[in-house]
Amino acid sequence: MEYLKHVGVPDWKTDSNSDAEGLLELAGRACYKSFAPGLNPNVTTVREGNTKYLRNIIEQHHGSVLEHATASFALVNVSRVFTHELARHRVGTAISQESLRYVRVREYNFWMPECIQNDYVAYTIFQDAIEVLEEAHSKLTEHFKLDEPGANFSTKKKITSALRRIAPHGMATAMIWSANFRTLRHVIEARTDPGAEEEIRMVFGMIAKLCVERWPNVFGDYESEVVDGHPWYRTANTKV
Repeated sequence: MEYLKHVGVPDWKTDSNSDAEGLLELAGRACYKSFAPGLNPNVTTVREGNTKYLRNIIEQHHGSVLEHATASFALVNVSRVFTHELARHRVGTAISQESLRYVRVREYNFWMPECIQNDYVAYTIFQDAIEVLEEAHSKLTEHFKLDEPGANFSTKKKITSALRRIAPHGMATAMIWSANFRTLRHVIEARTDPGAEEEIRMVFGMIAKLCVERWPNVFGDYESEVVDGHPWYRTANTKV
């Protein structure tokens, strides 16, 4: 790497098992020229190893270093309730979501919260409401002849956009969500909290588990406990 040659340590290498954690170590060491003793006259000793180095970065709350690494997730069959909440975390993220202006829905797929699943009467009412909306969607599709050969795409798009107005927020959708590691840590803390909405707690519990396993030097300071059936991830290094 040309940068390392410029600094004077062309043979420096990280012992990290992941490119993301190696990049974070490189970025952090660049701030103080702490690749080796003597590069910076003010630094006589350096922390050796990616694990120790990143642990110190996190404990010192140097969160800006964590912004260099990014993770991307394909979130499939999550509700629009979920995506509306997740979109509130805008800083340090990128979002690409399935567009109901272009993608015409054929059926309404749902994940039902436990308070609905565990109550037969509530479940029946909920299911009846979904079927009414699905039937209305189907009738409107037939009325506008959207499936007939030769239907104009511009017309399809216009009508598809109109039909999404009766699509419920709870309907399944898909999103590609990317976040830098600093933001990801914050969202894990906020959205696995017992006060968060059930579905987003469930999804970010899975994301947190993956992050701890794949990038232990960045997320290994988290501890988890199960509250109301879902994991709550907490750390002493909150909002780094």
